[in-house]
Amino acid sequence: MKSLTAAEVARLGAYKDIVDALREGFRADIETPVRHHHDISDVSTLLLMPAWSKDWAGLKTVVFKTDNAAQGLPTIQASYLLIDQKTGETVAMMDGGEITRRRTAAASALAADYLARKDAEVMTLVGAGALGPHFVHAHAAVRPIRKVFIYTRSIAKGEALAAELAHHGLEAHSVTDLEHAVRQSDIVSCVTTSTAPIVKGAWLKPGTHVDLAGAFKPSMRETDADVVARSSVYVDTREGALAEAGDLLQARDEGKFDFANVKGDLFDLCRGKVKGRSSADEITLFKSAGTAIEDLATAIMLYQKAR
Repeated sequence: MKSLTAAEVARLGAYKDIVDALREGFRADIETPVRHHHDISDVSTLLLMPAWSKDWAGLKTVVFKTDNAAQGLPTIQASYLLIDQKTGETVAMMDGGEITRRRTAAASALAADYLARKDAEVMTLVGAGALGPHFVHAHAAVRPIRKVFIYTRSIAKGEALAAELAHHGLEAHSVTDLEHAVRQSDIVSCVTTSTAPIVKGAWLKPGTHVDLAGAFKPSMRETDADVVARSSVYVDTREGALAEAGDLLQARDEGKFDFANVKGDLFDLCRGKVKGRSSADEITLFKSAGTAIEDLATAIMLYQKAR
């Protein structure tokens, strides 16, 4: 059995390779039942996320441990188990945290490959947490990103991330004026846990692509309803969006959006059932809720590269 640490997942998991693996995953027949959610103590929540196809099965386990921060440990601990369906053999155990970070960013990049302008080169990143650098690198794998504005509550974190991205050849700036940054950007990517709008629709220039991957509860949102109202809206899965996409749910409740107007999901885009961006001036929006398809597709690719 292969065992892949976080460092090995990072070494094998080039963003473009994960984007390509996800594209094939959304074209394939992969079953993803509703994830299991169990509160196993006052400080621990266990999530179980299975998925399977004809040839492979996988299970991601995630533990949210709220008291870990006080011990200097990550709040989220995750692992991924990959099974060969031909024999039922467990063929790999992988670090689930690094898989999650990379596949989440790659899913947004996959959507951007259909929805962002081909010449998109200026990006605003809202949020400088653990996912932040992954989103920049993933988008840069599918679009010619050269300049990145970083907006976050912690100026120190924003400056540190800007310095890190500069080492990778990007022109990166930590900013305090979000409106000014958004008005210049071709892609606006939000990776926060905000419960109040941060990005406003009035700031979006024609042709902007908005990528929303942070807020993951109906009570959370990263944009105002005008962002949604001005955009052609796409989601990773319709089921996930209806259950968790606070930006869309709250825009609906404010009378600015109807789920019937979702243009397509990643299944539609990857299978060619919908076109994606239709003009240079169109404003597009992708809302990600996450799906176990992404974990399984990524794990298969990593295992095949590691063999």
